Amino acid sequence: MKYVDEFRDRELAANLAANIQGEAEPSRHYRFMEFCGGHTHAIARYGVADLLPQNVQMIHGPGCPVCVLPVGRVDMAIRLALECKVMLCTYGDVMRVPASDGLSLIRAKALGADIRIVYSPLDALRLAIDNPQREVVFLAIGFETTTPPSALAIRQAAQQSLQNFSVLCCHVLTPPAIMHILDAADVPEEGGVTIDGFVGPAHVSVVIGSLPYERFAAVHRKPVVIAGFEPLDVMQAILMLVRQVNEGRAEIENEFTRAVSRSGNTLAQTVTAEIFDLRVSFEWRGLGEVGASALRIRSAYETFDAERRFDLTYRPVPDHKQCECGAILRGVKKPTDCKLFGAICTPENPMGSCMVSSEGSCAAHYSYGRFRDIPVVAT
Repeated sequence: MKYVDEFRDRELAANLAANIQGEAEPSRHYRFMEFCGGHTHAIARYGVADLLPQNVQMIHGPGCPVCVLPVGRVDMAIRLALECKVMLCTYGDVMRVPASDGLSLIRAKALGADIRIVYSPLDALRLAIDNPQREVVFLAIGFETTTPPSALAIRQAAQQSLQNFSVLCCHVLTPPAIMHILDAADVPEEGGVTIDGFVGPAHVSVVIGSLPYERFAAVHRKPVVIAGFEPLDVMQAILMLVRQVNEGRAEIENEFTRAVSRSGNTLAQTVTAEIFDLRVSFEWRGLGEVGASALRIRSAYETFDAERRFDLTYRPVPDHKQCECGAILRGVKKPTDCKLFGAICTPENPMGSCMVSSEGSCAAHYSYGRFRDIPVVAT
């Protein structure tokens, strides 16, 4: 890619829209889920949904790492900061995720907790080196994209025999979440949503490659098209999905060939496997317990595991009763189906995690789409 403008060209977008319109069969209804929050943001920002025919529907998925972090995990981090008096480090968009008792990390910081925003796990590692008298804990969140940097920080801490650094690991995995959504769709009473195909995540796929998605095609007969984050990437992926559905195919296709291969980044995969192994189960906000869907620190590196070091016990906590974030993350509801959206719940005052991160469905729709929902009154 020489210039980003190549993937935002108005004329090319119009041609793609015309092709989708021409190839989408009027008798069919196409339901495609963009799993990744980055795609949700692109669809909202560039008005991609407005360029699609009415029978092609995009469904927002749970691919926002901040959004799927359950209340109980945020509570654990707050307990570390307020009760254990650690120096807690994490990414900036985690700071406002709602927790129990009206708290969040930013509100705990206002109460005197030492909570710091960092740009990478190595920033937290540097703080541990510079403050040997303090316990420094990095709250690690994210999908496969952010897992290798956490692994490298733990490996470096081990090499330097740091005694005051640990990681509260909340890394989750994309393929098990997609399988969970598809399994729920097969059992309507479990609140699933019908999905005809997926726009596969971009950054995650750079790391894991396209190979892990092949099981979806084999088990559930659902196509996946991995796409980049630019609007023309997304539109091309939608066209490829329409063609697969029309032809009765369920294959893994790669639109994002400029960055994604079938095998992915094997170096990143190796360091991740060295430091982490699978949890038996992990609670996702909105999805509930999902088996083998998250990582924990291996016993060989347990001295850097904050859960073991501070004897933390996870306690599940229900979301706000009126917040529809869980249903939105499953694709069952849209942001505008929530009574709190845009009124009580805004990016400045989030009631649910979907409004916190810019990758969240509610935040994306609030920033770019909510005015399109207002009916036009003729004058």
